[in-house]
Amino acid sequence: MGRIDLRVFTEPQQGASYDTLRTVAKAAEDLGYDAFFRSDHYLKMGDADGLPGPTDAWITLAGLARETSRIRLGTLVTSATFRHPGVLAIEVAQVDAMSEGRVEFGFGAGWFEAEHAAYGIPFPAAKFPRFEEQLAIVTGLWSTPVGETFSFAGEHYTLTDSPALPKPVQSRIPVIIGGMGAKRTPRLAARYATEFNVPFQSPEASAEQFERVRKAAKDIGRDPLEITFSNALVACVGATDAEVARRAAAIGREVDELKANGLAGSPDEVVDEIGRYAEIAGTSRVYLQTLDLSDLDHLELIATRVMSQLG
Repeated sequence: MGRIDLRVFTEPQQGASYDTLRTVAKAAEDLGYDAFFRSDHYLKMGDADGLPGPTDAWITLAGLARETSRIRLGTLVTSATFRHPGVLAIEVAQVDAMSEGRVEFGFGAGWFEAEHAAYGIPFPAAKFPRFEEQLAIVTGLWSTPVGETFSFAGEHYTLTDSPALPKPVQSRIPVIIGGMGAKRTPRLAARYATEFNVPFQSPEASAEQFERVRKAAKDIGRDPLEITFSNALVACVGATDAEVARRAAAIGREVDELKANGLAGSPDEVVDEIGRYAEIAGTSRVYLQTLDLSDLDHLELIATRVMSQLG
């Protein structure tokens, strides 16, 4: 098994203030994690109380850009329904500058209708065509040379003679696309993605989807080796069985279910399971869905006992 990057992935809509997220991000940086990521949602899911209320993904990352120095920062995933693509391109480029080039851009079509209704955000019936146009616009604005203009005429968006500013610090902000769509998703990933992510699926299902993306890349003459393949998986690791059970209870899950569907158990068990993803699917990066943001000892245990075995 080659090197596997571990990234911390948080779900703040379930209940987290900016201060809580800052504490977790700074701990992740100090412990040597590769990146700190967060979801982009405005409404809690399930039985969580969601207090103190939602925080905006890109405002959060802007703050963290100034309060961290090494760790990469990004979203799994920014919803295309929340922001106009021109505005989004400006926001992400600005946060990239604020972080001195540490931003990564996870992007998806949007799916959670209830949060749109709760905050008066339009929820279009045809989301994927809008998402595809947004990808073309955002990446087009970033890649237009300084001094030239960018125009776009689509079914849903029109931009005319945009100065396409500001530019990101990075020559190419990494774009992360994910999901299990069998046709359109691999096609878009082949064209735009620097990374393809499969969330909460088995190694076998991940392998099938990764292969669809590799084939789509080859079909347009792109080397699939240019694309990083990753998984997002819930983490519940303990030095003892009792510790695993305590952490599972804290997030309202059962140990056996977590072992079947995530990364749960002892550090060695979790290393072995990550190894299965690497061997079967070709995974080289894992986003650890971290649901109990008060348990910094959990992050430390994974850093010292899991990360240390992954190269």
